[in-house]
Amino acid sequence: MHQPFYKDLVTGEYRLPWTRFHSLKDYYGMVKILEDFPAVHQTFNLVPSMVVQIEEYASGRAADPFLDCAVKPAHELTEAEQEFVLKYFFQANAGRMIYRYPRYGELYDAWQKSGASPQRARRLFGPQDFRDLQVLSQVAWFDETFQENDAEVKSLIAKERRYSLEDQALMVRKQREILARVVPVYREFVARGQIEISTTPFYHPILPLLCDSNIAGVSHPQVPLPSRFLYPGDARHQLKTAREFIQREFGRAPVGLWPSEGSVSDEALALAAEAGFEWAASDNGVLAQTLHKTAGPDATYRSYLWSQQNREIRMIFRDHFLSDQVGFVYSKMGAAEAAEQFLERIRANAQLVAASGGDVLVPIILDGENAWEYYYQNGRPFLSELYERISKASDLDALTVSEALRIDQPRPLDHIFPGSWINANFDVWIGAQEDNKAWEFLLRARQKFDEAAAGVPEEQRRLAFEELMIAEGSDWCWWYGPEHHSDNRVEFDELYRDHLANVYRLLGLAPPEELSRPILMMEARDSQERPHNPIHAVIDGEVTSYFEWMGAGRYRSETRSGSMHGSRQMVRDLFYGSDADNLYLRLDFEAAPEFTAIELRTGQENISLLGNPAVEVAQKKIFEARIPFRLLPGSQSQPVSFQIALINGSAPVELIPSEGWIELPNFGA
Repeated sequence: MHQPFYKDLVTGEYRLPWTRFHSLKDYYGMVKILEDFPAVHQTFNLVPSMVVQIEEYASGRAADPFLDCAVKPAHELTEAEQEFVLKYFFQANAGRMIYRYPRYGELYDAWQKSGASPQRARRLFGPQDFRDLQVLSQVAWFDETFQENDAEVKSLIAKERRYSLEDQALMVRKQREILARVVPVYREFVARGQIEISTTPFYHPILPLLCDSNIAGVSHPQVPLPSRFLYPGDARHQLKTAREFIQREFGRAPVGLWPSEGSVSDEALALAAEAGFEWAASDNGVLAQTLHKTAGPDATYRSYLWSQQNREIRMIFRDHFLSDQVGFVYSKMGAAEAAEQFLERIRANAQLVAASGGDVLVPIILDGENAWEYYYQNGRPFLSELYERISKASDLDALTVSEALRIDQPRPLDHIFPGSWINANFDVWIGAQEDNKAWEFLLRARQKFDEAAAGVPEEQRRLAFEELMIAEGSDWCWWYGPEHHSDNRVEFDELYRDHLANVYRLLGLAPPEELSRPILMMEARDSQERPHNPIHAVIDGEVTSYFEWMGAGRYRSETRSGSMHGSRQMVRDLFYGSDADNLYLRLDFEAAPEFTAIELRTGQENISLLGNPAVEVAQKKIFEARIPFRLLPGSQSQPVSFQIALINGSAPVELIPSEGWIELPNFGA
C-alpha cells in the first residue's frame, strides 16, 4: 500500500487527492474482507509516508483543495473552482467507476462532448450538474463495504441524481467516517494475528540509488547517468525512521521489508539487516540475474538467506507472472474463472517443485491499490472467490511471510544482483534525460543543505531535511522519462520541484532559477480521430491502397503505461469505419502479436472475430475484419460503442482502449 507524499510542507496543502481516494476505496476493505475468511493470513506492506497522510485526513487536519471543492455548495463555486472541478473530478476509470453510476456517466459524456475543455464545459453545467458531479465523483471511490452495507451510503447511491445540499453534507460526513477507520482496521487485524505488517523506507526511495546512483550502471551497462549521488546515510535514515514509525503506530516493530519497487543491492540489504529487518522481498527477475539462470518455480518457490560480512537477511522473490496476472489480466475475466485459473497455475507449478515431497512457498506480491479500479466492484468478487477457494483447499495455506519463513528451509545467497522488479534494473528512475535532470537537481539541493544547514534554526533545518527525504522518493522519477503516463504528470513535476525549492527557502536561500522551469518535455498521448467518411476496405491483411482506409476513425494507443507498470501494448493503431451494412476494423501492431482469439465487445455481448463464419477476417502485415451490423445489438440508426479484446488461451492480454469505449457515431456513418 503506497502513495507519494502529496503534501507541501511549507504551505501545508495537499496537491493531489490520491491518498484520500485510495483510502476511501481500497485500504479499509482490503483488510476488512478477511473477516469472512479467518483462515487466510496476509502481509500488508504499509509505506510510512502514506500512513502519515491517512492520519491527517482522518483527524480533519489535511488541507485538500480537491475536498474543499467537493464540499462547497455548487452555487457558490467561482468560475475558477468550476473549471477545477471539471478538470479533476472525472479522473476515474470510466468503464468500472464512472459508468457504474448512470448520472456520473451522463455528466462524463457531456464533458467529453465539450472536448474535455473546462472552459467550454463550464458553460454547459448548471449548479445541479455541478452538485451531482461533486457527490458522485466522491461516492464512486467509496469502499464496497460501505456501498453494500451502509444504509446512508446506499440511499445516497440509490437517489442517483438531483442531489441536495443535505446529500452533499452526508457524502462529506461518510467520507470522513471511512477515512477514520483505515488505520484502526490494520491494528485490529494485527492484534488478531491474521495479518503481518511489513514496511518500506519512509518516503519510498530507491535504496540502491541513494547508496550509490552509479549502481545503475551494473544492471544496465552504458546507461547514461547523472552526477554521482552517494548518500548511504540517507538510506539508513529512511530505513530507521520507517521501522520506528510502524512500531509506534502498530505496537510492534516490523521484521519485514518491501524495498521500494523491490529494489535491492548488496549495500541496501546490508543496511536493512543493520536496521533490524529479518526478511526482505524482491522479484524473481532479480533472482534470475543473481543465479545466472531462468528463475522458474524451482528457484522462485522457496526462500533464501542472504549473508555478507556477518550480516544476513531472509529473502523471498515474487512470482512475477502470477503477480502480474492479478494486477493486469484477471480484471478482464469473471471472478470465479480468474480465481480458479490462478490456483490451477499455482498447483501446476508447485507440483513440479514438490515432486520429492515437502512444502512449497509461493510468493505473490503486487500493488495494493491501483489494480482494483479495473475490476468489477473494485475486485471484491474476485478476492472473495479466491479466498473462499483457499479456505476450503486441503493443499493450500495462505500465510504471512514470517509464518512461511518459519516453515521453509532457506538456500544460501552470497550476493544479490542490483535491480528492481521492473526488468531487474533501475531504468524507470534513472538514465532518461528527464530522470537525470531530476537527480542533478536533487544532488545540488542535497549538497547545499550540507553547506548551509548548520547556520539555520533547528526547526527550519529539520523541515529542510524532511523535504530532501521526500524528494528522494521514487515517485517523482516514476513519471519522468518515457515509461509512464498520468493526467497528473504536470502536477507531479511541479510538486517535486516545489519540494526542492522548499529546501532552499527553509535554509534562508533563494531557490535556483532552474527549479521554476518544468523538467518534463513534450509527450505523446492517446489520440483518437473520429470517422468522417464511409469506407469499404478490402479484407486481405494488407494496406491495399492509400485511399482504402481514408475517412476511417483512428485510435492510437499511448506508448506509456499508467500508474502500474505492465507489458508494452501489441497494438499501435486501431482503424475503424463503416459502410451501410458493415463495421470495418484494422489493427496495426507495435509488437509481434500473441493471441489466439479476438473479440469485439459492446457491453451487451462479446462477438468472436476468429472462426465466426459471418465475419470476414485476414491477417498478414495487419489484421482486418468486416463485421455485419446485423451481428451487433441495437438498430442501425443508433451509435455503437465497442472495445477490442485480444485473448491468449482463456485470458485477455490486451484491451483497446484499455479503459472506456470507442464510439462509432451511427451504423451507416
